[in-house]
Amino acid sequence: MSRVRTLFLSDIHLGTRACQADRLLAFLREHPADKVFLIGDIIDFWAMKRSLAWTSSHNTVIQKLLRRARHGEEIIFIPGNHDEALRLYCGMRFGDIRVEREWVHETADGKRLLLVHGDEYDQVTRHHRWVAVLGDVSYNLLVRLNVWLSWARRKLGISGYWSLAGYAKRKVKTALQFIFDFEASVTHAARTRGLDGVVCGHIHWAAIREIDGLRYVNCGDWVDSCTAIVEHLDGRLELIEWARAACSETEASELAVESL
Repeated sequence: MSRVRTLFLSDIHLGTRACQADRLLAFLREHPADKVFLIGDIIDFWAMKRSLAWTSSHNTVIQKLLRRARHGEEIIFIPGNHDEALRLYCGMRFGDIRVEREWVHETADGKRLLLVHGDEYDQVTRHHRWVAVLGDVSYNLLVRLNVWLSWARRKLGISGYWSLAGYAKRKVKTALQFIFDFEASVTHAARTRGLDGVVCGHIHWAAIREIDGLRYVNCGDWVDSCTAIVEHLDGRLELIEWARAACSETEASELAVESL
């Protein structure tokens, strides 16, 4: 367990059956930090309107974040579209956690990065909310089906983590085009402000790469891929795939089935 300078987390979706809070708690135990950015969709109010699935592990996530803030870690929460009601409280603090609409973070090596959830650069979410809600329901269905698929793979002796939702994104041309359009749009926003890059979430597609000379960073999610971004003490950014790095296939299946 080594301390890092910054943690970037997004799309945890507390309050849903698909949220993998147990894995997130294990990740947080192994990654103490000076600063934590929660970049949207931490609590899923959209899903909670349909059905509430709030477990004790979801409570523990909130309690752990509040405890870390009390013990000196700087925690900044940037609401997303699923917890957009909390945007009314930007500029305020809740239990030492600061709420902001967006943020500019400077890394240890001097790079200035725009931090936004990203829904404001998603034309579907902005202008066709019902389509976004339908897509959200469909995505959650794929994630839940993946639980049983993982169980079947384990019974057949097939090792390794495999994501049905990720496979669908890679194979559906319109989904890939949506991702590319989103990445270009959010990176352009950072460029127009004279910044060096952007850190976002929203599309559940973790990445660190260069786009036209700017750093594009997406945190991924804690519903399917269980990914996060860490900034090391020297400013280096790393994508952590916790589902692959810290859980065996057996543990992953058991945790997911228990959450249903």
